[in-house]
Amino acid sequence: MAETFLAAFRQRDRYDLARRDARPWLYGIATNLVGRYVRDEVRQLRAVQRGGRDVVSEPFTDRSDERVSAQAHGRRLAGALASLPEGHRDALLLVVWGGLTYPEAAVALEVRVGTVRSRVSRARKRLRRELGAIDPTVFVKEETVHG
Repeated sequence: MAETFLAAFRQRDRYDLARRDARPWLYGIATNLVGRYVRDEVRQLRAVQRGGRDVVSEPFTDRSDERVSAQAHGRRLAGALASLPEGHRDALLLVVWGGLTYPEAAVALEVRVGTVRSRVSRARKRLRRELGAIDPTVFVKEETVHG
């Protein structure tokens, strides 16, 4: 977040003062910054998918049955997210987990609203196909409670 605000401050002369809300602009900057780390992110997600454990957080996790179940779903979710095209993953995460509207995500990604709608729809369809009966939103809630 700090990098986003630092970049925004450096780019403040490019901000369109006619916009009533800076949030989509800031999300756009954040998305661009995250883009620099996409390869590492995908590599880590694939490692979690293959290895079945997150070596960073494992020493701090609870060993309950629910946690083991959430981790199993987490591996599948990580693999499914990693398999999405970058633009689809970005749009999905901005709308679903970032809470942006489609128009806000379009501003953040610098694409048309229809493109965001299409990418989110395709990403959701692919996740449903790859995850089967697993609802990723339930997993996120479990992670929030247990993590």
